[in-house]
Amino acid sequence: MGNRILIAEDEGKLREVLCDYFRSKGETPVEAENGAKALALAEEETFDAVLLDIMMPELDGFSVCRCLRRRQEVPIIFLTALSAEEDKLLGYELGADDYVTKPFTMSVLYAKTMALIKRSQGAMRTGDRLESGGVTVDLSAQRVWAGKQEVALTPKEYALLRCLMQNKNIVMSREQLLVKCWGYDYEGEARAVDTHIKRLREKLGDCAGAIRTVIKAGYRWEGS
Repeated sequence: MGNRILIAEDEGKLREVLCDYFRSKGETPVEAENGAKALALAEEETFDAVLLDIMMPELDGFSVCRCLRRRQEVPIIFLTALSAEEDKLLGYELGADDYVTKPFTMSVLYAKTMALIKRSQGAMRTGDRLESGGVTVDLSAQRVWAGKQEVALTPKEYALLRCLMQNKNIVMSREQLLVKCWGYDYEGEARAVDTHIKRLREKLGDCAGAIRTVIKAGYRWEGS
């Protein structure tokens, strides 16, 4: 039946087009015409990804994202006409994994969604592990521990952590991290990296010191 994808969009025609396109690709779209219904569906069912319009009646996309992130780590993509940098940064602060501005190309949206699903499902070699700076990453299961405490990361936070640890002691520029974790076609701001690094550090707690900021250059993993 393909991946189950929740599509929350209050514009009926666009919602229909989105559902038809994903269905034609073999996926299973589930539609919601407002934020309240989207949240109710997400709490009752399991989805592989969520596409969220921001300006929706009853409950906006930001509020839905905030509520979802308290409970689960499903990949979330915002679909919106809001293009201001402040709106994008707020979306990332709330835990969104990507931000697609209308109008957009269906093929690109589909590719972004599938890439996020693949990353979240941890399509990597069984048994691979990264251990450094008190942090352990099980690559096959896509699980992370800071010390003895398991940490729940969003797909983007996980991708950043993995990239930094796999390039230990190497300075990774924001542009390099954008390409590796967001993809070559990402159209957002490099400041999105800073936002996700901040959230990642908060979640790693005492182990966060392994992520070093290199002024005017980027970030480096220095865990022993």
